[in-house]
Amino acid sequence: MPRPRRDSEILPAKERMENAFWDLLADREYHKITVTDIVHEAGVNRNSFYYHYSSLPELADSAIMHVVQQAKPALPTPDSDPDVTWRENMTNLMQSPEHRERLDRLSLIAGPHSSPELVDSLRDFGRLTIIHVLQLPEQIDLKTDLMLDFTVGGMLTVLSRWPELRDNVELDDLLNEDVAVLAMSMCLSLSRNDLLSYWHRIFRGNIGNMPSSQA
Repeated sequence: MPRPRRDSEILPAKERMENAFWDLLADREYHKITVTDIVHEAGVNRNSFYYHYSSLPELADSAIMHVVQQAKPALPTPDSDPDVTWRENMTNLMQSPEHRERLDRLSLIAGPHSSPELVDSLRDFGRLTIIHVLQLPEQIDLKTDLMLDFTVGGMLTVLSRWPELRDNVELDDLLNEDVAVLAMSMCLSLSRNDLLSYWHRIFRGNIGNMPSSQA
């Protein structure tokens, strides 16, 4: 018998089914989840499921897409301080239960209950979200394409380790200047911002004054 859901009388059926997907994925492997499991967990009927989705993979894609869209962080503008933007993002991430729940859910896609299809879906939505947020052109060059793959791959690695990091990482760890510089430099490398200007701003012009042996 399915456990009663607190959201059964509040949320729309589609959102309840996506929540059911995440709850079930936390409990069992993806290939063991069925449409029957989803409708029982969400408290809806099969007609409602097939009204919104043609299959379980379509539900999974929808659930992943919505979490990725909701989780996208603010990005630095050409006139902003990337370090401040990073600190605001990390503070919101660590202090917001909603943000942490999204990380918990996305970490399931990189975890042992997932599948190659779910990982591919997360990778594709991650790429598309970065392209949209940074307003990259439709036709991207090889360097940018490689940076996208590198960035999304890094995100997947962090997500795979999120369960062990969740209770051990502190806000000060994420506000570390070295971490901020690395994260923002990757972001700006993908964007249209001037990366060299960023480095000069971070190091207060010391790059140009460094001895050639250290530059």
